[in-house]
Amino acid sequence: MRIPRSRTRLSNTLAACAVTSALAASTLAGATPVVAHNGEGHHEHSTRAGADPAKPEAKPGAKAEAKPEVDPAEVAVLGREHAEEHAATRAGAEDLGTYPQATRTARLKMLTDTQRQINGDYKASDFGAFKEYFDSPDFGVHIAQLPTGKVLLFSFERVETDPTKETAPTQIIGAANRGRAFLWDPAKGTGDAAFKKVTPPAVTMPDSTGISRPAPIFCAGHAFLPNGMLGVFGGNLGANGGSGAKLSFVFDPWSETWAMNEDMSVGRWYPSVVTGANGRMLIMSGQSELGWGTPTPIVERFPALRDPVPYSKTDIPRFQSVDRFRADAPYKLDYPHLFSLRDGKIYGLGRSHDQQWLFDPVKETRSDLEQRPGAMNRSYGSAVPLPGGFRGPDSVLVLGGDRTDPNTYQLAAGKWKTKEARAFGRTQDNTLLLPTGNLLTVNGSYDIRDYGNGQYNPNADLKYRHTELRDENGDWRLGPVQRLPRGYHSNAVVLPDGRVMITGDEAQQIANDRDIKDDIDGTIEMYEPSYLHNGARPTLGSAPTAPLGYDQRFTVSSTTADEVKRAVLLAPTTATHSVNTSQRHLELRIKRQGNGELELQAPPSAEAAPPGWYMLFLLNEEGVPSIAKWISLEPGARS
Repeated sequence: MRIPRSRTRLSNTLAACAVTSALAASTLAGATPVVAHNGEGHHEHSTRAGADPAKPEAKPGAKAEAKPEVDPAEVAVLGREHAEEHAATRAGAEDLGTYPQATRTARLKMLTDTQRQINGDYKASDFGAFKEYFDSPDFGVHIAQLPTGKVLLFSFERVETDPTKETAPTQIIGAANRGRAFLWDPAKGTGDAAFKKVTPPAVTMPDSTGISRPAPIFCAGHAFLPNGMLGVFGGNLGANGGSGAKLSFVFDPWSETWAMNEDMSVGRWYPSVVTGANGRMLIMSGQSELGWGTPTPIVERFPALRDPVPYSKTDIPRFQSVDRFRADAPYKLDYPHLFSLRDGKIYGLGRSHDQQWLFDPVKETRSDLEQRPGAMNRSYGSAVPLPGGFRGPDSVLVLGGDRTDPNTYQLAAGKWKTKEARAFGRTQDNTLLLPTGNLLTVNGSYDIRDYGNGQYNPNADLKYRHTELRDENGDWRLGPVQRLPRGYHSNAVVLPDGRVMITGDEAQQIANDRDIKDDIDGTIEMYEPSYLHNGARPTLGSAPTAPLGYDQRFTVSSTTADEVKRAVLLAPTTATHSVNTSQRHLELRIKRQGNGELELQAPPSAEAAPPGWYMLFLLNEEGVPSIAKWISLEPGARS
């Protein structure tokens, strides 16, 4: 008996569906969410207004995708809708070798559903809440909260859409080794109009190709200049496991343009940069232009001593050079944590336990610090200068970087102490100072590209989606889970409205892409800390727009002045690879309040708060912050 063609096609299609379903199941195997919390309270997770979290949302600027060809015989047997589903299944099966869209869609649905389920046990007023999740045109490997309120994101053009392979052009020489950058304006929301492309300047790399391309500044180091501009140093020359570029740029947030400077004396791939009390940056570490395994000990300074420190918005460093700092920094591993503390010294905390150094920016010397306890070598993990009141931070908390070690370690007065542990060890985490002075950990992973199920396997141990919260007593507790388990190249910043923006990890973003065929690669998720769920904000009206001098008294307006209990400065974040050298939290003395205004006193010195731009928050008794106003500190200024 001859089987009708329509039934044969149907049988074959159903078989293809079974294969694809099995693939999706195996891809998601081992990704069972880990529910680890204390069970206190409840809150509801909300998505973008009107959105069904189980269905992919249209991406801003996304191109309409042609539908897979539907078989008329299947339409006759199954109906139009069911036949279209089978056509989509066939299209996915044809794409099995390059990570099918069906797998990406299923992953994102699983993560969306489990986030909603788990977070139902977390009361927003106690733990905060995750809100919007939306698409971004960039991976967010690098991030900077700019003093305009906008956020700069930059990374690379992908060379691979399969998340089980290397997506970055690390080993590529030529045009494909290129950078990209975008601005996100939170005031414009989450759609296409909220993003602006700000492509890095075109350069011809010394790779013998002679091909010009947008500068490959991914995996560079960066920090803020006193005038609010972002200095970016290093990048990817290509090949040899990651060769360092000598590139030096400044991004001007006021004109939203890039400025090129003279090359550094040595290439740097994975360097760290910190701004000191004198307003100058020290640039350390990074793999040289010779390739991976050749970290440079040379320390460079920008601006060079012969050039003035830029304080004005119109003073854009162009074609300026670095100069050589007299002391070396022979770090064996890249991206050390660097902090300028209240004594004016630079604390260089290497990932090797025996490479903990103190740098004197005035004497240009290096001396030893006590060896850090814990793991011999820590992978990428957080470090935060702990709040030190009115006089600025005088200690640092090192945490993360070792999945086997949940402890945190504090360096204070030259001595290390083992402090309160988090719930579990994690690498690739990002820990932020909040306006309250408490800490928030987001992101994290098992290892660099191993999410817990093998190298280049994006199936993650989902416990790393849990946030962790540190209170004023130093105690930690688990918080709600984010949607994606972001690890390597993840990032986060605190916005002027007190929310936390979370992004990064190109592998996870690609593995959960709602439409891999368009060019919208990234995603952003917004977290609202608990203080945004505990009543009305204090108001902060006018604040000085001219630079403030140190120890200067100044006045701000507030219709709720009598309710204000604290005034704090929070430095904006610029971060990559779990390294964030710009974080800082300072209390301001309230000298007078009432009648709709407060008189505040600026930090006492540049050692307490290096010159630059800060977010000024007013907090009430419940710790609810106002929306911040931007102020700048400058030596000798008097507004």
